[in-house]
Amino acid sequence: MSVKLAVSGATGRMGHTILELAAKDPQFDIVGALENATHPMMGKALAEVLPSIGSKVKAKLFPVLPEISPKPDVLIDFTQPQGTLGYLKEAQFSGIGMVIGTTGLTEADKKEVTEASKKIPIVMATNMSVGMNLLFALVEEAAAKLGPAYDVEIVEAHHNLKKDAPSGSALSLGESVARAWNVDLAKVSTHGRVGTPGARIKGTIGFHALRGGDIVGDHTVLYAGPGEQLELTHRAHSRESFAQGALKAALFLAGKKNGLYNMQDVLGLRGK
Repeated sequence: MSVKLAVSGATGRMGHTILELAAKDPQFDIVGALENATHPMMGKALAEVLPSIGSKVKAKLFPVLPEISPKPDVLIDFTQPQGTLGYLKEAQFSGIGMVIGTTGLTEADKKEVTEASKKIPIVMATNMSVGMNLLFALVEEAAAKLGPAYDVEIVEAHHNLKKDAPSGSALSLGESVARAWNVDLAKVSTHGRVGTPGARIKGTIGFHALRGGDIVGDHTVLYAGPGEQLELTHRAHSRESFAQGALKAALFLAGKKNGLYNMQDVLGLRGK
């Protein structure tokens, strides 16, 4: 039995990629897609809005989640924080699970997601690619083995349209290191350097954000110790890896009643 799927931000880069892949996958039945109510193609068939998904998809573009019929099992959302919180309220009202890949959420936003997960099943992750989630685990293991005697710097690069910095994935990498060191990331993180900041403070975790061109997403964690350095890197060549991960998360949620999960749960990496 296929999972009834809806995708928000349908005409954006991630939404479009997710819909293209889902349209080719017999495990999914695309029942609708969401965009801003002012979108010029509102109410049109998705096959007309996004010809690349093919004519077999009969769903339309909608302004709000409750209008989609039949009701989706899962909504995949990679929009902006304000849009995500709006869709979250609609998903709770309709009893629809959510896969949230939006970054830039504040701590207050995340608390709203946590509260909502008491009513609906949610997968929330800063990065949904399989390789990146393996990197989270490897980074934590390396930090635990090397310890704070090795300086850690995290460098991320993204396209010139990305709004938040550092990226959500970079912050998750920092959290992996902080867990291994048993410290509070907020208290030990530093962001860029300018002027004469003085010598590097031992035990801090540095972040550096690069923006340019159409870079999909590069992340490197540098461990620099006495006489050597180790680098762990993940480079995304296309958005397809994130979209495939989001679809895995949607399949994972199908049939779940409520709860907050991440990609470590989806991929079976938690506790390993």
